[in-house]
Amino acid sequence: MKGRGFLKTVEGMKVMAETKGYQRKYLRGIAHGMKAVVMVGQQGITPSVLKALKEALDQHELIKVKFVEEKSREAKVQMAAVLARETGSEEVGTIGHTALFYRENPDPELRKIVLPER
Repeated sequence: MKGRGFLKTVEGMKVMAETKGYQRKYLRGIAHGMKAVVMVGQQGITPSVLKALKEALDQHELIKVKFVEEKSREAKVQMAAVLARETGSEEVGTIGHTALFYRENPDPELRKIVLPER
């Protein structure tokens, strides 16, 4: 199956093309039984959180991030947007204190998830 392709950003970092609604639904279904891999605590988004998130996305492509200390929905939405932008990933869902991020592996041989196409 063909890859979806990448778009280049100004910084030269590769960013995925946006997933469609049915693809996000498919990813949420896969992630249902997963546990959070990265935790964002009271210090918020730190360089170590970004590093852990990038490494987890490199290994798994699809991961859950839990916001442990933050109670405000607006703050969680803003933090999720920052995490997605800084890691070149896409937020594909949020439930409660948990956000779901996806970044396709640029190497087709290392991809673990194949998104459905219509």
